[in-house]
Amino acid sequence: MTNYQPFLIGKRFRITPQWMPPVPDRIDLITQRGAFGSGEHETTVSCLEIMAELDILKGTRVLDLGSGTGILAIAAVKLGAAAAVCVDIDPRAVATAQANCQANQVADRITHVAGTLDDLGETGFDLALANIYGDILLKVAEPLSGKVRKTGGLLLSGILWEDNFAVRQAYQKTGWALVTNRMLNEYSTLYLTK
Repeated sequence: MTNYQPFLIGKRFRITPQWMPPVPDRIDLITQRGAFGSGEHETTVSCLEIMAELDILKGTRVLDLGSGTGILAIAAVKLGAAAAVCVDIDPRAVATAQANCQANQVADRITHVAGTLDDLGETGFDLALANIYGDILLKVAEPLSGKVRKTGGLLLSGILWEDNFAVRQAYQKTGWALVTNRMLNEYSTLYLTK
C-alpha cells in the first residue's frame, strides 16, 4: 500500500511515499507503509530516534543485520554514513530493501547479502544495527561484536522487556559498555560502545 500520508519520527525523519514533495528540515525515508520496518513499529522508531542523535555517522561503514526493508541502513546513509551492508535471511526482504534503496536514491552506497551473519566476510564496521528478536541477538553476540571496530557502536532493538537483561549481559561480556537502555511499550532498545 503506497497511498498514505507522511508521518514524522523524532526531530529529523519523515516516512513518506515516493510521490510527496520534500519538506524543509526533514530527512525523507521513502517506503511502503505497513511493512515491518516501515517506521511504524516502536522498535524502528526508537532506532531512528537514537540514530538521529548520534554524531558518529559521517563517513562511517554500517552493518544492518536483519535489515528487512532496509530502512535503518537507508537512514544511516542519509545521516552521512559512507556505506552500509544489509544482511537478511529472507530473499524477499532483500528484494524489498533493494527497491527501497533505489527509491531513496542510495542504492550506490548500500550492498545486500541474502543470508546470515556467517555469510558476511567483511569486518571493521563502525556501527552495527540489529532490530531483531532478543533470542537471536543472544545467539549472535560474539560474531556480531567481532564485525565491529573497537571504537564502534552497536544499536540493538527488537528486545522484549523480559530479554533485556540477558541481552545486555551477553554484550557487556563481549566488551561493550551500555550507553542507552530505552524501554518501550513492549520492547527495548540498547545502544552500546566499546
